[in-house]
Amino acid sequence: MAETVFLYNPELERHRWPPECPFRPERARRARQIAAKMGLLASAQVAELVPPAAGRDELERFHTPEYLQVLGRADAGEFAEEWLEMGLGRDDTPVFAGMLAHSALACGASLQGAKLLLEGRARAVFNPAGGFHHARAGRAAGFCFLNDLVLACLLLADAGRRVAYIDIDAHHGDGVQEAFYDDPRVLTVSLHESGRTLYPGTGFSDEIGAGAGRGYCVNLPLPAGTHNQAYLRAFEQGCLPLLDAFAPEFIVLQAGMDALHGDPLAHLSLTNGAQARVVRLLLERERPLLMTGGGGYDVEATARGWTRAWAVLAGLEEEEDASIGLGGVLLESAEHLAGLQDRQIETPADVRRAVDNQVDQLLADLRRQLFARHGLE
Repeated sequence: MAETVFLYNPELERHRWPPECPFRPERARRARQIAAKMGLLASAQVAELVPPAAGRDELERFHTPEYLQVLGRADAGEFAEEWLEMGLGRDDTPVFAGMLAHSALACGASLQGAKLLLEGRARAVFNPAGGFHHARAGRAAGFCFLNDLVLACLLLADAGRRVAYIDIDAHHGDGVQEAFYDDPRVLTVSLHESGRTLYPGTGFSDEIGAGAGRGYCVNLPLPAGTHNQAYLRAFEQGCLPLLDAFAPEFIVLQAGMDALHGDPLAHLSLTNGAQARVVRLLLERERPLLMTGGGGYDVEATARGWTRAWAVLAGLEEEEDASIGLGGVLLESAEHLAGLQDRQIETPADVRRAVDNQVDQLLADLRRQLFARHGLE
């Protein structure tokens, strides 16, 4: 098996979400198209696999049988009274034919990725169709019907491994946090836009876990307008020390791209150089890494960001020029790696000062609440 594996099942393309829904599953297909066009799937150290859908027994490792039954009935067009209490039929969780099959394919890919890492058959895996971090055991939420991330983390943790879950989606990874809130086997870390300005309204810095899991939940709720330098300072000074102190054996990264400047559903102001830098920093930890997709509602920007993250993951973007990697330029074609890089975003001085001050406070809160628990000064 190659060192790095790209997972994609063309069956995903059979399922059509309602046109009025902002979620666009074609982002994953588009990322694969760009990667293939640029030769990023043809390297000797890269393999591309078609993962199977997750089976019912695999899904029931987290999701309740009752919920899966109702999902199946909804997929078949059969109305059930349980829809509302299970979060189905809302604007962000529309009922449509193929919803269960699509979600099971996403889960199957993340589970296969975790298995490849656990068996030592790959060092890094990317599932662009995954990242459904809002789903609960018995409830849908935020475009998420099944939680592939919880299932992957559970597979690794149940094998006796320490797992770090890192979420860089603009929206708080509430479903994953809830699943492991009292579980010290999984460190959950989420950098997201503050719940004061963005769905789901959770993920504040005082949410640090409960019971045996107290101290193993990390949240950095960032202000609207957060730019690359502030974001990376929060990650490097706040998250990385806790990650290194936890010393995970595996890392699961939810690489949502809705933190990019101009995303229609969020208010952060990153270029994809920030996410690329996060991937690079995680690779430096030399732990097996499963990366998934996530949010991102500008299809082209999201696909380009994921392709760039994949290039870093696969070791195909080896040099990092800070003048480009943290802003840089966008060429008019994706024939070269530089063509994946977003244009630099100019942040007004008053916004930069306000963001920097809030990040200072977040880091102070994080150090006060969590650093001593992990033996950090």
